[in-house]
Amino acid sequence: MIKVIKLGGSLLSDPNALTQCLSVIENAKEKIVIVPGGGVFADQVRVAQQQWKFNEVVAHEMAILAMKQMALLFNSIKPSFVLAETLPSIDQELTRQLVVIWSPDVKVLAASKIEESWDVTSDSLSAWLAGQLNASELIVVKSSEILQTLTVQQMQDQGLVDKAFSRFIKNTDFNIILINKYQLNEYLFT
Repeated sequence: MIKVIKLGGSLLSDPNALTQCLSVIENAKEKIVIVPGGGVFADQVRVAQQQWKFNEVVAHEMAILAMKQMALLFNSIKPSFVLAETLPSIDQELTRQLVVIWSPDVKVLAASKIEESWDVTSDSLSAWLAGQLNASELIVVKSSEILQTLTVQQMQDQGLVDKAFSRFIKNTDFNIILINKYQLNEYLFT
């Protein structure tokens, strides 16, 4: 069984929380694929798009590169984790070790016909990946406080997940959990 854990880019603003989340994942005894958010790197893409007026396709590709930058950052914090770009490479690495960091490949996502817009962020991409890997669970870790009673639509309305998230989780078999950065330990070890 595989768990996909999306670590929001906002965790960069709280180094202790980010380090704690990565350490919790390191101590887990199950196969985990980490999906990094774009964080400040994606925020810079938004700023550049406003200034230079480039299209959504270019912005999407640059945001994927922001996720890759976060993947490198996570890997620098936990060098025992390995980076993987494609589904076959993730599968291969999971046979050797428990934790893989997804460093998404722009060409793979484009070939998968994933919408190239700001409606699709690392939230939706983590759901897509969980489906592709037949994961048992998708855990989305955010800096925000999360009410467990919220529906997906309410989460989208509040900006907790992106606008496309509900489309990516439709007809999926995996369990979906949206939690605050300080709750990961209890979800992995209960």
